[in-house]
Order: sequence, then C-alpha cells, then structure tokens
Amino acid sequence: MKRLNGVDALMLYSETPEIHMHTLKVGILDVSGVDGFDFEMFRRVAYPRLMRLSALRYQLVDIPLRLHHPMWCENPDLDLDYHLRRARVDPPGGRRELDDLVGEIASTPLDRGHPLWEMYFVEGLTGGRIAIVHKVHHVLADGVASANQLAKALAPEDTTPLTGDDGPGTRAHLLGSAVRDHADLIRRMPRLLAETGAGVSRVRRRAAERGRHPEMARSFAPPQTFLNHVVSPGRRFATAPLLLPEVKETARALGVTLNDIVLATAAGALRTLLLRHDGAADEPLIAGVPVCTNPSPDRLTGNEFTYMMPSLPVHIDDPLQRVELTAVATEIAKENHRLLGPTVLPAWMAYLPPALAPRFFRMQARRMQSGAVMNLTISNVAGPRERGDLAGGAITEIYSVGPVVTGSGLNITVWSYVDQLAISVLTDDRTLDDPHEATDAMLAAFAEIRRAAGLRDELAPVAAALPLAH
Repeated sequence: MKRLNGVDALMLYSETPEIHMHTLKVGILDVSGVDGFDFEMFRRVAYPRLMRLSALRYQLVDIPLRLHHPMWCENPDLDLDYHLRRARVDPPGGRRELDDLVGEIASTPLDRGHPLWEMYFVEGLTGGRIAIVHKVHHVLADGVASANQLAKALAPEDTTPLTGDDGPGTRAHLLGSAVRDHADLIRRMPRLLAETGAGVSRVRRRAAERGRHPEMARSFAPPQTFLNHVVSPGRRFATAPLLLPEVKETARALGVTLNDIVLATAAGALRTLLLRHDGAADEPLIAGVPVCTNPSPDRLTGNEFTYMMPSLPVHIDDPLQRVELTAVATEIAKENHRLLGPTVLPAWMAYLPPALAPRFFRMQARRMQSGAVMNLTISNVAGPRERGDLAGGAITEIYSVGPVVTGSGLNITVWSYVDQLAISVLTDDRTLDDPHEATDAMLAAFAEIRRAAGLRDELAPVAAALPLAH
C-alpha cells in the first residue's frame, strides 16, 4: 500500500458533482485489414495488457476519521465486465459523431467503489475504424504517467508475474501509518517554510529587475470572460489534428519553441472566440500550463507536476507580435517557476486537510464565477513517437484531454503522436454550444501565424486521420 501524495490528494478532493477530475485518451484504430476484429477479440488482447498496468488495479482505501490522505491498495484482479464497455457512434460515424460520444462519456464521474477507470470500445466509425476511449481519474496519473502507461500498453506483452497487496490493512494499521506520516510532515515543515520564503524572495527580486510589463496580465488576476463561470456537469468535446512537421517548421522559422507556437495558436483562437462571444478581447488572459517535475519514462502512476501561468496576448491583433509576446511571457513564467522552486507548491499540497478540503472544493465549485488564478488550462504533452499497433490494427490517431476546473469552462490539450499534433478541447455545456468552434479557431490561428511568417498557410491534411468535423 502507498499513500496519495499531495497533488494526488488535490486531484481527489477537488472533484465535485460539477467538476469531474478524470482525463480522457482517445485512440483511433484502422482495423479494415484485420479479419474478425470485434469487441471479443479486443477484450482477449486487452486483458493481459491492462492487467500489467498496476495503476489500473489500484483501489482507494479511506483512512479512519479522515486522519490523512487515502492510500492505494493494489488488487490482484480486475472485473473486466465492469471496466470494459461497448459503445457505438451515430451515423455517419465521422469525427463529429465520435467527439459527441466522448463528450457524453466525459459527463459522468467515475465510481470510487471500483478502480478509477473505464474503457470504451467504440464501433460504427467510417472507413473500417474503431476507437478506444480510456477514461481514467487524474488521481491515478498525470499527463506524463499517462503517456508512459500508453507506451507500456502498446509494448510487447510482459510475462513478469503479477503482484498485489495482501489487503487494505486493519484500522490500527491505517491509523498508525497516518500518525507516522503526519509526524514526517511536521518534521519537514521548517525546511519547506524556509525554501518557500527563499523562493518567493527570488521571484520578487527578479520581477523588480525586469520592471513593469503592462502588455502582460497581472499575476493571479485573470479577467472575467465568457469562459469563466460556475461550471456545469455536462461536457462537450472536440478534436482536430495538425501535422507536427508543420508546427516544428513554424517554430524554427520564428525562432521560438514548439510550446510557444502552441500557446500563441491558443491565444489567437481565444481572441477569435472572445470577440465572438464577449464582443471584445482587450485584456490578456492567464493560462495554467502544467509542468512535470518528474519526467521519468518509467513513472506510470501519480501526479508530479505543478503549474506555470504565462500571460496570453489575446489583445494583440498582429499574429507575429502575438508569437513574440507569448515567447517572452512563457520565458518569464518558466523563470519564475524555476526561481520559486519546482517542487515547492506540490510539497504544500501534502498539508491539505482531508476532513475539510472536499467540503471547501464543493462550495467553490457551486459559487465561483471565475478562475481564482487562471482563465483556462492549456497542456502540451509529448506522446508516443512510434506508431502503435494492436492485434494488427494500426493506431492512426491519439487524443488526450484533462479536466475543466472550477470557474473555468475550457481545457485545451495538445498531444503529439508520431507525425501529428492532436488538439483536444473539453468544455462544459454552458461555455460553447459547439466545441468545434474552438478547434476550428485553433486551426485558423495556426494558419494565420504561418501566413504571417511567410510560410504556406494552407494546412496539409493529416492523411490517416478522420475527416475534420463540419
């Protein structure tokens, strides 16, 4: 057994009836050349691979009196009939129909009485395709751990004997372990206070050296927008692919990073949406960008990340100025993150009070009309570099998205896979009637950047992908 770390606990406690803290992975397979590829065949192939992912056998164990964060107990077996489900998209079985189904899947929370994941085998797609939708609670894995899980699931079958825990332990054992872990937290408190104070001082000194940046958002002061409101339980989902070589070419031509291009593209798209829905885009937004603190390829579970919060120049009309200002804002956010200390904020999460935190987050979810420190979440995660194969079916596309959070009805997640950059958008059902507004705006904003950079602005189609939604 092992205890949830502080960020894991945050992912658990911040879940409310309105805020579902699961993530989604959507894999599209071309099985047109595989005879007999059906649900039963997938089940036979998937079972041993899923069993090898120990996190998928983790069960939450609450601590008596809520004296500490819950622990994980590893089950020796899986009830595959519960976790593996069958679904079908509506005709004609294109991207929009699949995205609509994923939105429905995303709209319900996971049952904590079982290991916290579900997997859907989706039939009815055009062109001899099927989709696999993996819905997993964020408490189990962050973006990097999820990517590593996916790589392991696609690897050749492992024959190592399975292990499991003897059981959740007695009440006395759970209480004793909680007391010992609390004593350890108390011992670490003075050092953490000193590290936090030193980090805050470094950030303040560097901010004074930089001087004012009036063109950037003030820290911890996100403006009110149509994105920011009390979030509803319903979810809507949309996807669109880009060619990764085109994105890299654009970054090289402008002398910025790929992540800068992703954020500048998001800023351009958000400008379009703000002008359409708010009638103005005259203030920069604040993005919450997850930053991994343990990128090990061997890490398959847990949350080891924090946030940096760059300003998004949605108020800038010129696309090249937008890219330039995005790059500056991102560099400042990275430097502040480094100066504060990448592990300081995650370390404080260990001190969340288990008896009070869930109640506090439920109250927030029902009342908060805006994000406390950011307008929306934007993630950029490196996925598998080699094309996956499952029982002869080629995995042609992979999409990933994290949850929407309190006061913010939009999450944009970009996931690279082989030669693709896969854009996923998750909203609640109050933010956008059609989330493809956001993916269409992302494609248009990227084409605008390329045109301004003197590159070919007609985006090349992703040959193996489902046609774009119309």
